[in-house]
Amino acid sequence: MITLPYLVAGWLFLVGCYGLVTSRNLVHTVACLTVAQSATYVLLLAVGFRAGATAPVFADVPVGTRVVDPVVQALSLTDIVVSATVTAVLLALTVQIYKRHGTVNPDELRALQD
Repeated sequence: MITLPYLVAGWLFLVGCYGLVTSRNLVHTVACLTVAQSATYVLLLAVGFRAGATAPVFADVPVGTRVVDPVVQALSLTDIVVSATVTAVLLALTVQIYKRHGTVNPDELRALQD
């Protein structure tokens, strides 16, 4: 089934976005953002998939053999690194917010603006 990875990517994105909208905790918000970002891994791998293709290692592969696109694999790895970095920075900001304000509830932080 070719559309299944695209449906899974869409479902992951929607679940992550729903969690972002309904979250009342900054740590939960960061986790939901990570779930939404994971949809991009599935989408990139679905775009680069080729049925019956081998890994893009050309050492012992005969000419004319179908291989998967190595650029999509590199983009997926880059996406994972960026996602991990964004998650680490957001969690560090959450820790600093908790240290300064004693809460991770966004509704209580809005009261500080008044």
